[in-house]
Amino acid sequence: MLPSLFISHGSPMLALQPGASGPALAALARALPRPKAIVVVSAHWESRELLVMSNPQPQTWHDFHGFPPALYAVQYPAPGAPELARRVAERLGARLDPQRPFDHGAWVPLSLMYPEAEIPVVQVSLPSQAGPDLQLKVGRALSTLREEGILLVGSGSITHNLGELDWHAGPDAVEPWALAFRDWVVDRLSAADEAALVDYRRQAPFAVRNHPSDEHLLPLFFAMGAGGRFGIVHQGFTLGALGMDIYRFD
Repeated sequence: MLPSLFISHGSPMLALQPGASGPALAALARALPRPKAIVVVSAHWESRELLVMSNPQPQTWHDFHGFPPALYAVQYPAPGAPELARRVAERLGARLDPQRPFDHGAWVPLSLMYPEAEIPVVQVSLPSQAGPDLQLKVGRALSTLREEGILLVGSGSITHNLGELDWHAGPDAVEPWALAFRDWVVDRLSAADEAALVDYRRQAPFAVRNHPSDEHLLPLFFAMGAGGRFGIVHQGFTLGALGMDIYRFD
């Protein structure tokens, strides 16, 4: 049975400059059984209600500005999976979105894991105002898809304060406040302390500094709900405070 995954997708430039996490994603994909399909919850599809992509051939959306032209040339032409989307929507009581393209929270990490873009992909939206509890429920509702060979992925970031990144930081530079938060999350995940994690904004050190808004951590709760035992695939930081951790839940 496939695990569920939480992937810190970093900057969109990860697609062209994979650093250390790119090879970690590629190695993870090689080690896993090849999925029949992939379901992704991305931090970059915030919504008021639960929506499920049913687009049979989603476009690659370059949903960012100010990056080099080469990044806008990258395409990820994976097919959609309308029948799987209908099943997912039924389980969640969600509405189908037949027009949704792939945002970079989906296509950037998947381009490093499965560059051939042959595995069907479905995205599920993120009603971020509903907080961690809803994402746990969404993960649990879809968890048995793992038994069918469907990979469940939450794509966000373990830390995400873009206003405090150091664009000149070396590869070993890490802000203490970012490291303290990341280590607290890992400690609570290792202890299976769901209650503390759901209440992270009050309990975790520097929680609001690391996540001024919730959306980039919420996909972690989807992966938690969808999986079981916590494990670390990769850990690291870039730009001083942008966590690049990858976790699995078996």
